[in-house]
Amino acid sequence: MKFLFSILRLFSPEIAHSISLNGLKIVHNLGLINFFTSKNTHLDSYTLNNLTFTNRLGIAAGLDKNGDFIDSLGALGFGFIEVGTVTPLAQDGNPKPRIFRVFKENAIINRLGFNNKGVDYLVKKLESRKYKGVVGVNIGANKESKGDKRITDYVECFKKVYVLSDYITINISSPNTPDLRDLHSKENIYNLLKSLDSQRQSFNTKKPVFLKISPDESPETLQIILDAVREFNISGLILSNTTIDKSLLQDKSFLNEAGGLSGEPLFNKSTQLVQSIKQLDPSIPIIGVGGVIDKAGYVKKLDAGADLVQIYTGFILKGPDIISELLD
Repeated sequence: MKFLFSILRLFSPEIAHSISLNGLKIVHNLGLINFFTSKNTHLDSYTLNNLTFTNRLGIAAGLDKNGDFIDSLGALGFGFIEVGTVTPLAQDGNPKPRIFRVFKENAIINRLGFNNKGVDYLVKKLESRKYKGVVGVNIGANKESKGDKRITDYVECFKKVYVLSDYITINISSPNTPDLRDLHSKENIYNLLKSLDSQRQSFNTKKPVFLKISPDESPETLQIILDAVREFNISGLILSNTTIDKSLLQDKSFLNEAGGLSGEPLFNKSTQLVQSIKQLDPSIPIIGVGGVIDKAGYVKKLDAGADLVQIYTGFILKGPDIISELLD
């Protein structure tokens, strides 16, 4: 497995990503996925917001934006999968190159910009999935949408994926869509959550709704977010998205590279955010994500107060081996 991943490093990031996931899908379709899974990944079930997870480790949004790989990723032993970020209309995202790997620091910088095939494509994938585990859908707004249209984008995605998902994540924290993080402000977040809550009331069932926030916000903004979460009955927080703080990297050649930084350099910052939120509100459910690349990081994230943990960069850099490393 390590040899295969060393070969993939020779390809550009997006080509390597495509080869990896499509290769995994082929292996799964051939019935050979058991060679890449651990027998011990389903021994730690956990219940949160009336959802039962086979274990506390999930894959974060961004890896499978369009739901093309739900079944093959699920077969690896994850306790849950989050797909997206999805937008109402398909969009190409930002110009390439837009992913930069910093192997020596177990880090990635990306400025993808919500590249996806649109919500209608994802709906078809959700309808046809065979994976019976928990699947969340991460929703966002199209790049060209501004003001009230941006809120309409979230509502449209919310309506279309609600019945087909186990939970929904409202992504207001990607640094790669211009002004998206403005949704952290009091006026904007209240308008957004009010609109989504109104839509949720129209459904017969109540699905958990999480809010994914930035690690770069001030304590004052965090308090505003918590107040809004309580007022509109948001189920919990996903902490956190990528950071724009490149000073966390030792390699200063990336200091001015646009995009969000993920991986090991983000670990302390995202974990401290989990601790800060828990101090402000010990009762709020948290999915911790950011920089988990080994067992120690996984345990620390849980010890900080996370109920569940997601990985992204660690999976990209280590492959399926990391699942058994964290859970066995």
